[in-house]
Amino acid sequence: MDAEVRGAGAPRVSAVGVSVRYGERRVLDGLTIDVAPGEVFGVLGPNGAGKTTAFHVLAGLLEPDAGAVLVDGEPLGRGDGRLRQRLGVVFQQPSLDTRLTARENLLLGAALYRVPRRLARERAAELLSFAELEDRADEAVKRFSGGMKRRPEICRARLHAPEVPLLDEPTSGLDEGAFQRTWERLLELRRTQGLTILVTTHRAEEAERCDRLVILDRGVAIACDTPARLKQRVAGDVLLLDAERADELASELRARFGIEARSVDHRVVLEHPRGHELIPRLVESLPPGRLRSVSLHRPTLAEVFLHLTGRALEEVRPT
Repeated sequence: MDAEVRGAGAPRVSAVGVSVRYGERRVLDGLTIDVAPGEVFGVLGPNGAGKTTAFHVLAGLLEPDAGAVLVDGEPLGRGDGRLRQRLGVVFQQPSLDTRLTARENLLLGAALYRVPRRLARERAAELLSFAELEDRADEAVKRFSGGMKRRPEICRARLHAPEVPLLDEPTSGLDEGAFQRTWERLLELRRTQGLTILVTTHRAEEAERCDRLVILDRGVAIACDTPARLKQRVAGDVLLLDAERADELASELRARFGIEARSVDHRVVLEHPRGHELIPRLVESLPPGRLRSVSLHRPTLAEVFLHLTGRALEEVRPT
C-alpha cells in the first residue's frame, strides 16, 4: 500500500507536543507526529537524540512532562492497560529468560497478557513457525545466536495480537543476513495482518525500510517525511574523499572551490550537483598521493542527517 494512501484517515498513534525533562535537561522537546494505520514509521537519530525516551512515552511506560500520546484518538496513560493492550513492545536490551526455551518464553509472555492457555499454545506454535524456529522451539535460548534471540523477542510481542508493535533498535548488533531476515518478517506481518509498526533506530539502512520517519536531534524533531523526500534535501551526489589530515583538506577545498566540505570520521564529505564532473578537478588540483581514494554515491539518510545537523549519524558510508 502506498504511503500517500496509508497516510489518509485518522491516525492510529499520535504524539502531540510531547516533552520530557530529566532535571534541567530537556531530552524530548515538543515531539509531534501522526502515524497512520498500516504505516511503518521510524524515529531516526544518533545515540542521545531522545529516541529511547520517545519510545518509552509512545509505549505508555513514561508520562511526559508536557503533551500527550493518543491511540486511535484516545489519550494513553501509564496505567491504561486497555489501550496498552493494543501495543506490542520489543525493547532494545534483551529481555528473554535464557534458561527457558523459546516456546517457554512465549508462553510466559502470553500468561502475563492473560492470553488463555489453549490460544497461547496455538499462537506460540504459529509464531515459532513463522520465525522459522520450529526445530529449535524447545531448546534453551542461551544456545541461540544474537540474531536468533531477536526472533522470539518479536514473536513474544505478537502473542496478544497487538495492532501496533513498537520496536526499539530492533536490529542493533545483528549481522547483515539477520538484519535482512528480521525486516522481511516485519514487513510480511504488516502485509498479512495490517499492523502499524513504530521503530526507533540509529541505522540509516533500517530507516530506509520505513514509509515515513521523523529525524530527532538532541530531543528535537528536525524533519519528518518519506525517505525519498528527505534524501531530496541533499543536492546531487555525495563524494567521500579518503585522505590524511581530513580537517586540513576540508578547509582547503572550501577555500579553493567554494564548496561545503566537512571532515567526518577522518574523511571529507561533500555534496555537489554533478559529482562526476567535480572529481577530475579535485584530483588534478591536489598533489599526487594526497587522496587515498575518492568515491561517489547518491545521498543516503546518513547524509541527510549530516546535511541537516553538520554531524554524523554514525560512520558515513554508502548503503
